[in-house]
This record gives sequence, C-alpha cells and structure tokens, in this order.
Amino acid sequence: MSVPAIPAPAPALNPGKTKWFAFAAVAVAAAAFLLIALGGIGENLVYYWGPKELRAAGDKAIGATIRLGGQVAIGSVRPGDGVSNLEFDVTDGTGTVHVVSRGVPPQLFRDRIGVVVEGTMTRNGTFQSRRLMVSHDNRYRAPDDKDVDVKTLMRSTQGLDEAPVPRAAATPAVKPQVGD
Repeated sequence: MSVPAIPAPAPALNPGKTKWFAFAAVAVAAAAFLLIALGGIGENLVYYWGPKELRAAGDKAIGATIRLGGQVAIGSVRPGDGVSNLEFDVTDGTGTVHVVSRGVPPQLFRDRIGVVVEGTMTRNGTFQSRRLMVSHDNRYRAPDDKDVDVKTLMRSTQGLDEAPVPRAAATPAVKPQVGD
C-alpha cells in the first residue's frame, strides 16, 4: 500500500514584493493614462474667438484650428472662385476678418446673420473656412401685415419657383388585335 502524496504547501507571498508590484502596476497605468489623455490634446484643441481676439492672437492663430464667431458684414458677401466657394467678412463690431469658405453655404446664410466658421488663419490674413454654420433662433414670426397673400409670400421665398401644373395622365393607346 502506498501512501498518497501530500502536495507541498504554496510558497508564502513576500509582503514587500507584493507591495512594490502593486505600486509599479499603478504607476504604469497612470503613465499610460496621462500619455493617452495629454498626448493628443494639442491636435484636437479648437479655439473659439471673435475677429478682435483672432487679430490680437497674431502668429499664434496661423495654422491653428479655430472657430471664428461673429456676424456677416453688410455688403461683404460675394461668390468666390468655383461653383460653391464664397467670400465674406465676419465682424464683431470692433474687428473684421475676411473669410474664404469652400463648400455650399447653409440656406439661411445672408448679410447680418450670426455665423461660426471653422478653419485656419493664413499668413496673408485670410481665414480659410472648412465649415460654415449659421446661428439663428427657432422662433417663427408671422408678418405684421394681416392682409398678406400667402401665395405671394411663398413666391418671395428665395429659391422657390412656381410649382409646375400637373398634366392629366394620358391613357395608353389600345391596339386592335387582328382576328384569326
């Protein structure tokens, strides 16, 4: 008869080694977190400035991603080179910045409307916009004149033309069949 083998007891953990291992693991995790959190923050940082602050920033503004907020200056909107390019000035009442926007502007875009344009400032002082957003409220205001012709009002809306009159459906011609 053989005696069953008794497993050897597990070696006791050294409390000093365990403490240093836990400390090292926490330090590595914290360093990795800081590297991820702060490493890419410079690339994703977007400044929000008005024309006055943008001009005051000088060389700091050149090449940085910026959201420029203000109003479209009166009489400054003009088509740029190409089909959907647009040039206009943004003002905050104290400063003005010339903007060149690439892309189709929003339907509500016009003089004196609040805008936020995202892009970069160039060395020649022009703001190159990649994104154009208009700022407006959502309140509908009916015309003050109570005797408004609705059809005339609808035709005055920019971009809408008179709807074509629908034609009557034509009946298909029936061919007589030749008998046998």
